[in-house]
Amino acid sequence: MPPVLSPEPETLLTRAWPDYALLDSGDGRKLERYGSHTVVRPEPQCWWRPRDATAFERPDAVFDPDDEDEAGRWRFSGRPIESFPLAWRDVRFTGRFTPFRHLAFFPEQAANWDWLDQRIQQLQRPKVLNLFGYTGVASLACAAAGADVTHVDASKKSVAWARENAELSGLADHPIRWIVEDARKYVAREVRRGSRYQGIILDPPKYGRGPTGEVWRLFEDLPGLLKDCAALLSDDADFLLLNAYAARISGLSLAHLMAEATRTRSGRIDWGELALAEDGPDARAIGLSFFARWTA
Repeated sequence: MPPVLSPEPETLLTRAWPDYALLDSGDGRKLERYGSHTVVRPEPQCWWRPRDATAFERPDAVFDPDDEDEAGRWRFSGRPIESFPLAWRDVRFTGRFTPFRHLAFFPEQAANWDWLDQRIQQLQRPKVLNLFGYTGVASLACAAAGADVTHVDASKKSVAWARENAELSGLADHPIRWIVEDARKYVAREVRRGSRYQGIILDPPKYGRGPTGEVWRLFEDLPGLLKDCAALLSDDADFLLLNAYAARISGLSLAHLMAEATRTRSGRIDWGELALAEDGPDARAIGLSFFARWTA
C-alpha cells in the first residue's frame, strides 16, 4: 500500500530562541539577531514596510550582494567579526560571516531540528544518515537526541566545521561518522553494500560541486538520489526528510517526488514550507524553503 499524501500543506514556523531572532523585515531586507550581533541581509520577498525602519540603520553587520547568486561581502559597523558562539538547545556551534549571505547555518531549519528531536527520542538509538550535512547542526541535533549519525558533505571545510561544532557540543565521542564525499556516490555505494538506516535527511543545494569535481544540479539529480535514499530505508525505518531551496519548486512538487520514491511503503507524506516568524506581536513570516517528509 503506497503512503498517504497529506491533502493540505503545512507551514513550519521557526520562532525566536535565545541565540536567534528575526527582529523585523521589509523593503527587501530582514533584520536578525545572532547571539549579541544584529545583522541586516537582503530578502527580496519582503515587499512590505518594516515595523521600525530606523532599526535597520544601526546593525552590527550588513551584507551587500554582488549578484543574484548570494555572493557578496559583509560591511561591519566596527571591527570585522569573523565568528562567534551560538547554541540551539544542547547543540553548540559557531556562527561565521561567510561570503554567501548566510552565517554557516540556516535558522529556519530549527523547525526541522525540533521535529527530528521529537522523532528520534521515541526510537531506540536509530541510525540516521544526513546528506549535504554542511556544518552539522542537524547531525548534532540528531546525535543529542540519541541517534547514531552518518554525516556526509562534499566540502572538506564544512565537515571540519561540523567536527568543531561536535567538540563544542560535547558530542565528539558520540558515534558520528564524518564523510567527505559526493552524496550520490556515497548513497550508491551504500545501496550496493546493503546498508540500512531508520532515518534519512536530504537537504541538497540547487547547485554544487563534489570533492573531485562532480557537478550537482537539483532538477537533474534529485529524483535519482531520492530513489536511492528510499532504498536505504530499513524495514523499521521511521522517516525520510527532504528539504530544498529553489525558485522553481514547491512543497507539493517535492511531495509527489517523495510519493514516487516511497511508493512500495505505507506511511504518510507531509509537505509544505519552512518559514521564519518575526519576534513580537503581529508577527509576519518569511517562507524560505520547502519540505516533504515520509513517516512510517
